Amino acid sequence: MTPEALLANWTEARSALGIAAPDEALCLELQRRYAEPQRRYHTMQHLGECLAWFEREKALAERPGEVALALWFHDAIYDVHAHDNEARSADWARNALRHAGANEDAAERIHALVMATRHDAVPEGHDAELLIDIDLSILGAEPARFAEYERQVHAEYAFVPDEVRRPRRRAILQRFLDRQAIYATPRMHALLEARARINLQKSIAAS
Repeated sequence: MTPEALLANWTEARSALGIAAPDEALCLELQRRYAEPQRRYHTMQHLGECLAWFEREKALAERPGEVALALWFHDAIYDVHAHDNEARSADWARNALRHAGANEDAAERIHALVMATRHDAVPEGHDAELLIDIDLSILGAEPARFAEYERQVHAEYAFVPDEVRRPRRRAILQRFLDRQAIYATPRMHALLEARARINLQKSIAAS
């Protein structure tokens, strides 16, 4: 997405929560976080792809502004050595939105949406399903983009020895493949499910 499209998405999402000021400084700070040098996959490319999917699918959201802001914050904090990135990102989102004057219920729902990106539980509610489908859209990407994604993830965790990293990666991908359905929303399921399963099977077989 272009800088103009990113700012438009950000401003519209905050407006949907009743926040009049766009706070371009926070928008730029989030973009700076996604450009940190330790990142290879969880970058502005990933955020842009997620927001592009959101723009296509936002008519399906019950509270589109909340889904958009959850996407902005879902990987805002990303330390490859930490295990609490989602919790810290969710806390940042909630605190920033409270400070901006968002409704307390909305801030809590966005916190819950960001926490859902841990992928360790079945998402609760339609907006959580849509958010997770968007976050996992890369699994159903065209083969060239999926191969790039694989390289990016391995580069991001290159500090982990191959004999540890590769089995862990296989196990993560297998858990997605073992699901009855990877995608919960009907349209994204129709568009991505079959290709995601092919991508995952090939990746597991090659690793």
